[in-house]
Amino acid sequence: MPKIAITDYFTEDSVEREILGDLVGIGPDSDTEVLLVWHEHINEAYIRQFPKVKAVQRYGVGYDTLDLPFLLSNGIRCCNNPDYGTDEVADTAVAMIMNIARGISQYNHLAKGYFADWQENINPLVKRNSETVVGVIGSGRIGGSVVLKCNALKFKTVIFDPFKERGHEKMLGTKRVDSIEELLEISDIISLHAPLNSKTKGMVDEHFIANMKPGASLVNTARGGLVKNLDILLEGLLSGKLNQVALDVLVHEPPQSEPLIDAWRANHPEIAGRLTINPHTSYYSQESYLELRRNAAKNALRLLEGKEAYNILSE
Repeated sequence: MPKIAITDYFTEDSVEREILGDLVGIGPDSDTEVLLVWHEHINEAYIRQFPKVKAVQRYGVGYDTLDLPFLLSNGIRCCNNPDYGTDEVADTAVAMIMNIARGISQYNHLAKGYFADWQENINPLVKRNSETVVGVIGSGRIGGSVVLKCNALKFKTVIFDPFKERGHEKMLGTKRVDSIEELLEISDIISLHAPLNSKTKGMVDEHFIANMKPGASLVNTARGGLVKNLDILLEGLLSGKLNQVALDVLVHEPPQSEPLIDAWRANHPEIAGRLTINPHTSYYSQESYLELRRNAAKNALRLLEGKEAYNILSE
C-alpha cells in the first residue's frame, strides 16, 4: 500500500516513481501518510478517510483547495510547489502584454473585413513600448520576472506590492507606488500576479475598473478569483473603458455559460480580437510539466521522512 498517494488528475505515476519507487501509488488508502494533490479539496471530511495522513504536498502553487486551519491545527504539514513554471507563466503574461501593445489579435480580426484599402487601417491606441506603462500587481517570482522582461522590451514599468521590502523595486529596475489606485491611474496595461486569499479575492471589481485609465487593458495569468466576476470585464470592453482583456485563468473553470464567455465563443463583433482566453495553461511546457511532478515528489519524500521540507505553508 502506498505511503505517498496521488489523489487526483494523474492516472499514472511513472514520473513520481523515478524518485519514490514503490512508496508512491495512485489513490490514497488507510496506510497513506502523504498526499500528492492536484485539484482535490483536502478538508476534514477527506482526511477522516485516511487517519495516517501527516502531510499534504500540492503539485501547484495555489492552495485555496486546502483547508489550512483544519490541517495545521491537526498537525498535518502542508506545502505548495512554487518553484516550477515561473518563466512559462511570466512569458505568457509578457506575450499577452505584447499582443495588446501591438494590437496583433485585434488587427487579425479587423483585417478580414478590409478590401478596398489595407495598411491605412491603423489602430490609434497603439503606442511605442517606451511610451506604454505596464503596471504589475504583485512582484514576487512571476511578477518580478514579468517586470524584468518588460524592462528588456523597453516598456515603462511600475509595481504595487505592499508585502515586498522597500528597495525591492530598485532590484527590478522599476518604480513602486503605494496604492492600487495610483497604479491604475497611470498604467496602460495591468498584469495581475497576486495570490488568491481573503484580501485579494474579487479585487478586480467595479471600483477597480472605474479607476483604470480609459482604454487601458488587463492581463490575468494569476488566479481567476482575483476578478469579482466576468460581467464587469464584458461591460468594460463594450463601453470602451477597457481596450483589451487577456485571461489565462477564470473565476469558473471550465467556463460556464455566461455573457462574456458566450460572446467570446460566438466571436461577438464588438469584442472579437479584444478578448483572449487561454485554458489555464500558462504554467505548461514540456520541461515545466516534468519539473512540477519531480519537485512535488522530492518534497513529498522529505515530508514522509520527517525532514525539513520546502515551501511549508502557514495560515
